[in-house]
Amino acid sequence: MPRMKKSSNSIVAAFRALSAGLGRVGQWLLFVPVRLLALLPHGLQRTLGKGIGRLARKGLPSRVRVARTNLALCFPDLPETDREALLKQHFDELGQMLTQTLCAFWGNTRQFEKQVRIEGLEHIHRSQQQGRGVLLVSGHFTALDMGGKLLGKQLRMAAVYRPHKQGFIEQQVLKARLAYGDAMFKRDELRGIIRYLKKGGVVWYAPDQDYRRGSSVFVPFFGQPASTITATHQLARLSGCAVHFFSVKRLDKSPWYQLRISPAMDDFPSRDAVADTRRVNQGLEQMVKDAPAQYLWIHKRFKTRPEGLPDPYQ
Repeated sequence: MPRMKKSSNSIVAAFRALSAGLGRVGQWLLFVPVRLLALLPHGLQRTLGKGIGRLARKGLPSRVRVARTNLALCFPDLPETDREALLKQHFDELGQMLTQTLCAFWGNTRQFEKQVRIEGLEHIHRSQQQGRGVLLVSGHFTALDMGGKLLGKQLRMAAVYRPHKQGFIEQQVLKARLAYGDAMFKRDELRGIIRYLKKGGVVWYAPDQDYRRGSSVFVPFFGQPASTITATHQLARLSGCAVHFFSVKRLDKSPWYQLRISPAMDDFPSRDAVADTRRVNQGLEQMVKDAPAQYLWIHKRFKTRPEGLPDPYQ
């Protein structure tokens, strides 16, 4: 998840400071309400999540401005009233992202595991039967962690993540993810990722944020020049893996979650890292169009600009 800034930064900083100063026992006591929230019934979690999202929309004006700017950039032809409706839906989804992520980490997900709709598992199996590892390319959607857990129950899978700076939080989240994931790689552990792919493993990866580190190029994302890392091209080139798109969508009724895996990308990687990265963004666009309210619009996707273009978030 992106780091919250301004109004939300004080909340995160306060939690980290309190957690660090409490000691081990105090940290666990602080963590108890989080674990209890994860155990609430699904219907109550959804209702509570929407309430949290609406509070966030009122209490985090800086994040609202970022999301509104992103929606205007990416959907310029959409009437403003429709974009505002989409903005409200997005914050409802953000609140549900919180409660459903906690459920994925520490709650009972058996009902979702039984009912989830997964399309395209055969594409992964086909690539592995060809002796290739599989790189699952996804985006930062609000159902991200639940989708990862549900797919992780079907096959051995690793993922790439950004670690939390606060050690106690990092320990608890990593432990929760490893309960259903085969391995977790930090973003800069490229050698480990490549070794895992060369052995035929499945790695889940989301390259859709504006990272300051790594090799990046400007390629279109909804018609806007977006600084995008070329790691998908590089990982495929160095490991020989197949690249598939993986989308996760939360539904309003049973089966509650829909997972889709695409066939392997044809002629990927090519010799052109820019062209390959453009193709990746095109695939991510299709995912966003399928569930626009569930994409993480509060991230400053266009904060890095080509020379001469103004910062849209100012």
